[in-house]
Amino acid sequence: MTGTDESTDDDSLFVLSAVLLTPAQFPSVLGDDFPEACAALGLETYERGYGLVLGQDGTGARWTVAVDDVSLVAVAIAAWDCGMEHDLSPDERTVVAALPGWPLALAVAAPGIPAPHDPEPEPGEDDDGARPPLAPPDTADWGSAQRRLGADEIALQWEAWRAQFDSEDEQRRADVDSTEDEGGERASHTEEARGEKPEPDTMGDGGSGGPDILHEGVRRVLKELHGYLESPPPLGRVRSGFAPAGARMLRADGPGWSLVARTDDIAYILLDDEPNEVLPVGRGPELPKLLEALDTIAVRPF
Repeated sequence: MTGTDESTDDDSLFVLSAVLLTPAQFPSVLGDDFPEACAALGLETYERGYGLVLGQDGTGARWTVAVDDVSLVAVAIAAWDCGMEHDLSPDERTVVAALPGWPLALAVAAPGIPAPHDPEPEPGEDDDGARPPLAPPDTADWGSAQRRLGADEIALQWEAWRAQFDSEDEQRRADVDSTEDEGGERASHTEEARGEKPEPDTMGDGGSGGPDILHEGVRRVLKELHGYLESPPPLGRVRSGFAPAGARMLRADGPGWSLVARTDDIAYILLDDEPNEVLPVGRGPELPKLLEALDTIAVRPF
């Protein structure tokens, strides 16, 4: 393997990128949990995980090399993230599999060789039994892959999403106040006049504002999350990452849904059944306890 553009033979791999495939950190576009992501690549669920090295051979063909030296790949990724040069050249003894194609979309290519393309089948290879080259999941239309990518983006842009939600919530409150100024009344006022108390929002008014918590899909997700506490989910379904001020960024996935939350803040839910919708869940008295409990069972980066 080489991370340079020096001319070598066709079997050399020009490294373009790398990602981790571990229980705590894997390309979520590939699946809701670590075993599912491994299965998407045809790899065994090796609990310590893999490093995935993406590159081109001397003919320009795309290859994904899975190695069991996770630390080596993690160091390279950290260096690149800091804008530093780092030569990623795993030892051949650490190579678990060389898979044709790329499981993720890359917008780069190695200089001085043909454009990226899928490798030709090996001579004598049985086309019927051969695994097709890896390819990025289709995210053109809303579905599980797009939903998980949306949750990834919220986690990365948490502060921007929080500010957007606060702005929308403030506008909703202003609209209600404006309606009341024009002579309208809230339903709770009518209930108080009858001597009744309005039904409390079980998650509080710090995020959902009431209506969202009544959403059937939100109820289902919260129920399944409580189920994770009673019966451990597949490895990687619940992950915990770093967040400012000593908080944790939580990510949980399940059949048809994704949740991203901060332990000191609210949560957002995305559903396969609700294209392009993001459903906020306010803190109230219950959400903090749920997030704290999920954090205790979550897997964390090493």
